[in-house]
Amino acid sequence: MINPEVDWYFDKAGQWQAATEQLRAIVLDCGLTEELKWGCPCYTLRGANIVLIHVFKEYCALLLFKGALLADTHGILVQQTENVQSARQIRFTDVKDVVAQQSALKTYIYQAVAVEEAGLRVPLKKTKDFAVPEEFQQKLDSMPALKNAFEALTPGRQRAYLFHFAQAKQSKTRTARVDKYIPHILAGKGLED
Repeated sequence: MINPEVDWYFDKAGQWQAATEQLRAIVLDCGLTEELKWGCPCYTLRGANIVLIHVFKEYCALLLFKGALLADTHGILVQQTENVQSARQIRFTDVKDVVAQQSALKTYIYQAVAVEEAGLRVPLKKTKDFAVPEEFQQKLDSMPALKNAFEALTPGRQRAYLFHFAQAKQSKTRTARVDKYIPHILAGKGLED
């Protein structure tokens, strides 16, 4: 059923309006509940997130929250970045793409519903499985207090720092980021605290 609180999203979708409206119709036809989460139309099953519609500059997409668990029989699931562990996107550049793939999309959505109903979970990597940038490792090795403070952070906060440090392409930038956040880490704060 259409949720009027979500209508504004489709009204402002710009170049992707026709495609996102078609995606909306397909998802709603699968019996999911339409909600607004993170500023995007999100479709749930008894409160559990199943799919999300979102737009980008070059495409619009249907995001399947547990897409990593789905059988990609059509070869259309995309992992947004190497750090995304669970979700997968199906991308579109035209409403014709959406219409042409309607049957496949419903198959993926029903598969996602079955995954949720079965209680399946994506096995997530542990923080220790992520690479520690060399610049940060050097600081951890030379500053025992920093190492202790970092290890005392929650796994989510540790990952946020590791991702932030590793995203910099140049060593100089990674070093600057590490130096900037040493006081935060020592104070037991996360990247966004």
